[in-house]
Amino acid sequence: MTTTPSSLLPRLEAAASTEGAITFLGSAGANGAERVAWRELHHDARAMAAALQRLGIAPRANVAILGPTTRSLVTAIQATWLCGAATVMLPLPMRLASIEDFVHQTRARIRASDAALVLVDRQLAAFLDPQPADPPIVLLDELVPGVSDDGAVDLADTYDRPADDPEALAILQYTSGSTSDPKGVMLPHRCVAANIDSILEAAELDPRRDVGVSWLPLYHDMGLIGLLATPMTTGMDLALAAPQDFLAAPARWMEWMAEYRGTATAGPNFAYALAARALRRMDTLDLSAWRIALNGAEPIDPNAVASFVDAGARHGVKASSVFPAFGMAEATLAVTFVEPGMGLRVDTVDRRVLETDSYAAPVTDADANARHLARLGRAIPGIEIRICDAATGGVMRDREVGELEIRGTSVTPGYYKNAHATAAVFHDGWLRTGDLAYTVDGELVVCGRIKDLIILGGRNVYPQDVERAVADIDGVRAGNVIAFGTEGRKGKEALVVVLEAKTDEEHAVRDAVANRVRAAVGVPAEEVVLVRPGTLPKTSSGKLQRTLCRERYLGAELELI
Repeated sequence: MTTTPSSLLPRLEAAASTEGAITFLGSAGANGAERVAWRELHHDARAMAAALQRLGIAPRANVAILGPTTRSLVTAIQATWLCGAATVMLPLPMRLASIEDFVHQTRARIRASDAALVLVDRQLAAFLDPQPADPPIVLLDELVPGVSDDGAVDLADTYDRPADDPEALAILQYTSGSTSDPKGVMLPHRCVAANIDSILEAAELDPRRDVGVSWLPLYHDMGLIGLLATPMTTGMDLALAAPQDFLAAPARWMEWMAEYRGTATAGPNFAYALAARALRRMDTLDLSAWRIALNGAEPIDPNAVASFVDAGARHGVKASSVFPAFGMAEATLAVTFVEPGMGLRVDTVDRRVLETDSYAAPVTDADANARHLARLGRAIPGIEIRICDAATGGVMRDREVGELEIRGTSVTPGYYKNAHATAAVFHDGWLRTGDLAYTVDGELVVCGRIKDLIILGGRNVYPQDVERAVADIDGVRAGNVIAFGTEGRKGKEALVVVLEAKTDEEHAVRDAVANRVRAAVGVPAEEVVLVRPGTLPKTSSGKLQRTLCRERYLGAELELI
């Protein structure tokens, strides 16, 4: 019986012996589309690793990396691993309104991670403003692989391979900070390797035949691990673009899937909503090869999925390709997957019973209080899940709502140099996720985050229900609505809705939102707040920051229209 290595280094070396390649698309490629065999990228990474070793990067060091998705950035990621060091991927300033937050958070991550070196793209170097105590900063283009100055020595041949070390950190992944300050999730080689193996098995991926397509940011675990490290360590073909290329023209995602015969891709719910709009306007594409359309990173909206499937049908998109999943940084990435080919299935429950009794009582679609929640499949190999009472720790039965807890081969050993946070997140050896969820015949259904819950008159109102209800109102920017609870004018908990608007009819939008909220959840919004586009607080991965929004609302710091 053969066993797969628990270190990434032998996996990277094995992938370099395959016929697979990575194709850099759009701004990620030097000329729009640049195909690079994994063996060639591995050679370049060895040369860059040799350069990093000359700069003092040794095994178990941490290297911070900042830059847009490019060939040099991907090479730097592999080079860091080849040194036996851990990558600390720094988020990009995707929202210009938050440039000051970007600079502050970047410097905070560099300091907190004890980075020995910072690799940065030249166009972003000015934002770092180095201080005397900061680690050295090296421009990525100064580490572009090549030969020695006299042209006699291939720098890759000077690379000194360290010993395999499954316990060494491969990634120091900072959490998104959607409900709290970001924490450094420690991901040793063994965790990353185990999660990759589980992803391959649970999604039935064959590196010899499957083709990945991704535009996801490489500073987020889904992009870095699911759609870069997995192909990079297996030799699977990958077409890789930059996030800004997708956001500027969502139709490109669909064009890439067609051109490269993509079989597997992933994105958050909002991306599929944008893809649906694009597909309705496009000439017919051949998307018949597509079999894994992973939907994760944010709550799945069944209506958005149905819209995507409907718009994609004439292009060959199959409903069975929809692949709901649940994952989190603390599990490396994947926690639960549906079986490939099952598509989206929903659990239809009584919203009132869910809110008042924390029980998912089944009802029919015709029921006036019906709420549809996506079934997210079963735990992937190596992972276990359970639902516990958040107060007592007792294990719940099927359909009883409690806190999701996980344990397994790819679960983090804890947060970097944060013993208090590590102790708080573990319960009897299980990791507390902070998610309210329940199970149905062993399948996971997630209701929402515990910290986001709005308690109104004894009811547990989920902010997603409010946000989805108003997303399609004219003048409201879809995906840019936040609902939260706060103390109202009468001293009781009240509902506040903050949204980005694109209209001159402000009063009409407020009235429409108020009416829709009352109809959807049965309670009025005490206040509907309209803010300027691009100013709603979000994490680097695009998740809504409800806690921060509430703080800014209370501090009168929102940028009102």
